[in-house]
Amino acid sequence: MRAARTRTAAAVLLTASLVLTGCGAGATESASDGKADGMAAAKPADGAADSASGAAGKPASKAPARQHVIRTAELSVEVKDAAKALVTARRVATDAGGHVENETTERVDGTHLTSQIVLRVPQERYDSVLTELAGAGKLLDRRASAKDVTDQVVDVESRIATQRASVARVRALMDRAEKLSDVVTLEGELSRRQADLEALLAQQASLKDSTTMATITLRLSEPEEPSAEEREEGRPGFGDALGGGWNALVGAAAWVGIVLTALAPWLAVALILFVLWRRLVRPRLAARTRPADAVPGLPDTPRNAAGAPVVPAPQESPEK
Repeated sequence: MRAARTRTAAAVLLTASLVLTGCGAGATESASDGKADGMAAAKPADGAADSASGAAGKPASKAPARQHVIRTAELSVEVKDAAKALVTARRVATDAGGHVENETTERVDGTHLTSQIVLRVPQERYDSVLTELAGAGKLLDRRASAKDVTDQVVDVESRIATQRASVARVRALMDRAEKLSDVVTLEGELSRRQADLEALLAQQASLKDSTTMATITLRLSEPEEPSAEEREEGRPGFGDALGGGWNALVGAAAWVGIVLTALAPWLAVALILFVLWRRLVRPRLAARTRPADAVPGLPDTPRNAAGAPVVPAPQESPEK
C-alpha cells in the first residue's frame, strides 16, 4: 500500500511540476508582453513631446520581412549540336555557383540527339542563368513559376522554437527527478518531443534548400533531318524513277501470281478437256468426214479443188 501511495504521490507531483512550469513560462511571456506594451506606450508619448517641441522628424519605418520564394523554370531549346550545348549548360550552372542534379541523353531514330538536364542555381543568379540558357539556340518553349512560402517558413521556425523549449523543460525535470519510474516516464516523453523536433528541422532544411536554390529544367533537341522528298523539289531523279518502276513491276508480278493462283483449278480442268478432245473426239470426227474412194474401172475424171468430179457441160449439136 505504501508503494502504491508513493507512486501516486510522485505522479501528482510530476503533473503539478509540468503545470507550474507551463504557468511560469506563460507568466514570463505575459510579463515580456507587458514590458513591450509599456515601451510601445512610451514611444507615442516621446513622439508627442517631440511634436510639441516642433521637431520635424519621420518615425523609423519597420524593416520588411524577408520573402521566401520557390522558383522553378522549364526551357525547351533547339540547337545544332546537343552535346556541345549540354557542356555549355553545365559550365553556366557551375560558374553561377550551382550544380547539375540529374541528366538524360538519348538518340532518336538514330539521327539526332535529345537531352534533358536539371540544374540547381542560387536564387540571385536565377534570372541571368535563365537568360543565358534561353539564348543558346532557338527557344521552343519557356515556363517559369514562383511560389511564396514565407508563411510556411515562419510557421516552421516558430514551431521549432516552441519544441526546443519543450525539450528543455523535460530535460530540466529529468535532472530533478529522483525515482526510476519518473525518469523512465520523462525519457519516453523526451524521445517523442525530440522526434517531433527532428521532423521540424528536416522540414526547415528542405524549405531552406528550395528557397535558396532555384530549379531549372533544360531540354535540348537537334533539328530533324529532312526526308528525301523534302530535300528534292520538282520531278524525281533517275534513281527515284528506277525505284518506282521496280516497285511497280514487283507489284504487277504479285497481282499476276495471285490471279493465276485463283485460276489454276479452272486451267487444270480446261487442259484435261482439251487432251480428251484431241485424243478421242477429233479422230472420230475426221473419220466421218473423210471422202469416199474413187470407183475402180472408171476412167479418171477431172476433179475440182475439193476432190469432187467435174461434170463436163453437154455439147450442142451443130445446126443442119
